[in-house]
Amino acid sequence: MRAAVIDCGTNTFNLLIVDINGTQFNQVFSLKIPVKLGENGINSGIIAEKPFIRGIEAMKVFSEKLRDNNVQKVFAFATSAVRDAKNGILFKDEIFKETGIEIKIIDGNKEADLIYNGNKLAVSLKQTPSLIMDIGGGSTEFIIGNKNGILWKHSYRLGAARLLEKFNPSNPITINEINTINDYLTKELHDLIFAVNEYKPDELIGSSGAFDSVVEMIQVNIKHLPFLNNTTEFPVLLPDYLHISEIINKSTIEERRAMKGLVEMRVDMMVISCLLIDFIFKNFNLKNFRVSTYSLKEGALFEIIHNNSI
Repeated sequence: MRAAVIDCGTNTFNLLIVDINGTQFNQVFSLKIPVKLGENGINSGIIAEKPFIRGIEAMKVFSEKLRDNNVQKVFAFATSAVRDAKNGILFKDEIFKETGIEIKIIDGNKEADLIYNGNKLAVSLKQTPSLIMDIGGGSTEFIIGNKNGILWKHSYRLGAARLLEKFNPSNPITINEINTINDYLTKELHDLIFAVNEYKPDELIGSSGAFDSVVEMIQVNIKHLPFLNNTTEFPVLLPDYLHISEIINKSTIEERRAMKGLVEMRVDMMVISCLLIDFIFKNFNLKNFRVSTYSLKEGALFEIIHNNSI
C-alpha cells in the first residue's frame, strides 16, 4: 500500500509518502512547508488570518503531491496550534472542504505516544531509561522510556513559537532575558524534575526538528563533514552541542541566517530551542546525548503498520 502521513505542526507542515510492505516501509517522497501557524495568535488561542491561509495553501500543495504519487491512504494529524485554537475546528473543516483531506486533531498524550514510537524506530533504546524530548512550535513533549515502553510522559505548552511570542527576546537575547526564561521553565517543568529524579534516565534523545539543526551545525561547522540524511541516529558529544548553543545564544537573527547548517525555517526560534535543551543539561545529570531523525510521522506509520488505532 502506498500511504501518506501528514503532520500539521505549529511551525511546519510535514508530508511523508511511503510504500508499506508488511511491517516495513520505504520512503517515496517527503516535503516540509514552513507555515508558522502560531504566528500572532498562539498565546491568545487563535489561528490568525495570514497563517490560516498559509496552512490551507500548504495543504493544497500536499493534495497535489498525493495525487502525483498515487497515494491510496492518507493519515493526517494536527497538534498544539490547532488543538489549542478557538478556530481550530474551522481550520480543520476548511482543509477538508478545499482538499478532501480529513485531519485528526490529537491531544498531547497521543502526540507523546507517537513521538516515542518514532524514536524507537530510529534509535536503539536500552533497558535503562532515556529522556526523549521533542521541541515543537506550540508544545514540547518529554517522554521517559526504555526499549520496553513508556515509563512517563507529558506534553507542555512550551513550544519554541509559543515561548518566542511570550518573551519576545532582544536581538541578540540578553543574559537577563535568558534568566527570566530559565525561571519560567523551572516553574513550568516542576513535575518533569520529579519524574527525572524518580526514573533517573542517563541520556537525552532529541527528536528531529531543532535537533536536526543541532546535528547539521555540528557536522558542517565542527567536524567539517556532510550531514547524512539516510542516517536515523546521531550520537552528539556534549562539548560540541554546548559550543553550538553558545554561538546561537550570542547571535543576532541576521548572523543565524548566514550560519551553515541552520535552515531558514528555524532561524528565529533556534535560540529558544537551545535554551530548552540547555535547561535539561543544566538541571539533570545526563551523560549521553543522541539525536533521532524520526518523530511523530514515523511513529504514526508504526501504529498504522501494526494496525493500532490512532
